[in-house]
Amino acid sequence: MTYSIVARCPKSGQYGIGVATYSPVVGSNVPLVVPGRGAVAHQCVASPAFRAMAGRLLGEGASAEGVLGTLAACDPFWQSRQVILVDAYGGVAGFTGERAPPHAGHRLGQGFAVAGNVLTETCLADTWEGYVATEATDLPLAERLVRALEAGARSGGQAEGLTSAALLVAGHDSFPLVDLRVDVHDTPVKALRHAWDFMRPLGDYYVQRKTNPIGLPRWWQKRMEEVPGWKPNHLVQVIPQQ
Repeated sequence: MTYSIVARCPKSGQYGIGVATYSPVVGSNVPLVVPGRGAVAHQCVASPAFRAMAGRLLGEGASAEGVLGTLAACDPFWQSRQVILVDAYGGVAGFTGERAPPHAGHRLGQGFAVAGNVLTETCLADTWEGYVATEATDLPLAERLVRALEAGARSGGQAEGLTSAALLVAGHDSFPLVDLRVDVHDTPVKALRHAWDFMRPLGDYYVQRKTNPIGLPRWWQKRMEEVPGWKPNHLVQVIPQQ
């Protein structure tokens, strides 16, 4: 019911995950990034407990393969899981259980991996190609992940359609650089693109706001500086909230 991509950017040292699914609230169930250490997407039948275990092991410096081995040994429902990981060294690992509904599978690349289940036949390959197509660019990791999700969605994603999507990226700070979620939407990848395009000019602003907010303008003032011609609602027409 889900397709995802985990990746490490060797240039920035950032880790990130892009994920979309037919189920609601995928952002709270599947992705986990450990700043400076790795990322894991735990899906198919997601388990917050085993996802947290994977995060702890990555945080302790375990390899992606080592984490996968530990999960396999501890999880009584292992064949119902699908997991992809990238570790602190850029190593990747993946697993697709026998009970994952078709079309299901995973694919490992250099510093990234894709996985999915209940997919259209080309979704996984298209997601892969959507990411690989940006390898020679200077695009930020978050943008590359969104493009991968868009490529998968263009292939049909899942036969039932999609309902939720999420984008999670972290650097070396203790907080995420990007944490965007679309919980319930008929076209969640399009909505995720809209949210990312809106927030992208504010990335550095919010990092500074979290570390040293003295003298910063309001967010909308900063966005007006960064995006010429854009105005916030309260300077145009206040939109009724009910």
